[in-house]
Amino acid sequence: MTVLTNQQNEILDILNPVFESQKAYFESGETRSYSFRVKQLKALKATIKKYEEDIYDALRKDLGKPLFEAYTSEVGFVYQEIKHTLSHLKGWMKPEKVSTSIVHLPSSSKIIKEPLGNILIVSPWNYPFQLVFAPIVAAISTGNTAIIKPSEFTPNTSAMIEKIIKDTFDSKYMHVVQGEGHVVIPPMMDNFRFDHVFFTGSVRVGKIIAEQAAKKLTPVTLELGGKSPAIVDKNVSVDVTAKRLIYGKLFNTGQTCVAPDYLLVHEKVKDKLVASIIKQIKTFYGENPQESESYGRIVDKRRFDVLVKYLEEGNIVFGGEHDREDHYIAPTLIDNVSMEDSIMQTEIFGPILPIITFSEIDEVLDIVKQNPYPLALYLFTVDSGVEEKVINNIRFGGGCVNNSIVHLTNPNLPFGGVGYSGMGRYHGKNSFDALSHQKSIMKTKFFYDNELKYPPYTNTKISIAKKFFE
Repeated sequence: MTVLTNQQNEILDILNPVFESQKAYFESGETRSYSFRVKQLKALKATIKKYEEDIYDALRKDLGKPLFEAYTSEVGFVYQEIKHTLSHLKGWMKPEKVSTSIVHLPSSSKIIKEPLGNILIVSPWNYPFQLVFAPIVAAISTGNTAIIKPSEFTPNTSAMIEKIIKDTFDSKYMHVVQGEGHVVIPPMMDNFRFDHVFFTGSVRVGKIIAEQAAKKLTPVTLELGGKSPAIVDKNVSVDVTAKRLIYGKLFNTGQTCVAPDYLLVHEKVKDKLVASIIKQIKTFYGENPQESESYGRIVDKRRFDVLVKYLEEGNIVFGGEHDREDHYIAPTLIDNVSMEDSIMQTEIFGPILPIITFSEIDEVLDIVKQNPYPLALYLFTVDSGVEEKVINNIRFGGGCVNNSIVHLTNPNLPFGGVGYSGMGRYHGKNSFDALSHQKSIMKTKFFYDNELKYPPYTNTKISIAKKFFE
């Protein structure tokens, strides 16, 4: 039996009545109606609008996020999720009619989308606002209640999240719990049986969450990470490739789970591409990115120290400047790295791009398979044969051809990993499906009853059955 600390016991004392009240509120049926869900989504948007400037300020303090990035990838992203959900929610909630085998006539079949119950949402620090509220939008749209654990590494944004939730919802519906993840989450998962856990974060912590959830047979959505490759073939527009590639790499200072983690470039275009990337970096951020209002910062000194160690590997061909007090690391390109180097052993999660050269596309397949199941993959090519070979022979969560990171902005595309990069899908209708139970119903009328299925089972009945099944 796990021995809890005094702090953990205090957390449970606070959360026990919250959890029980959320269970009771869910069981009351209050959250299930279409009108209730719409009202809560609109109320959430109104509160976010009310505190929008404060949210930007919090994101700037925590991550140095430029206003454009804070809006497009955090606040605006949540607005889009709410807008898309409100536009489609009525249709998503309708029972889905499906066909019924002639064997079961006179019957009809349908699938009813039901809420799961009480959801635990655990979010990371890199997009601390969006990655809390996108799952919350899903929880509201599906008629669930939720307990939310924002990241302790972005305290200003986490405080704003709690303020928004408290201003908008009663704790019997939505409740925020603060604290260190390793202190708060284990006792919650050990003592409460959540109906679903939605976790976004590292592979290491994702494994712990999955193990804890398995003890109570709690389903999980795990949005993790991995080393997402960017593959540049010889047949590309070099300058456009450089712009799209480095935009995706340096957005949020590289602290993006789907950021291009390393570059695999064909030897025929390598020099031109590197030169063009350097040119684009200077165009985006000037000669000194530390002075640019468009360039963010590393979340804390702990992450900074991890990233700086990577600068000792390979050869720096551009960048490398850093300032620990300012949490600043310049956009950096590193050549001559080995697959055995630590920079190639784990997700970088920063503005450092290792470069590996290849001559044949089959080499790329072998290299990527050394870091299997990336969350994303980006291929730049005009060769349909290369495109087909890469997409069909590498397992990855999702990605782009001739672009980077933008696939997750389309709410019609499911977002999620495979293997070590996660399980489950969300965004748009996929979020609704992820947090809903699909209840199957077959309804049969009384006016006719097929005797075929009833004993005694004769040879004639077997012969007739074979005609239906075969």
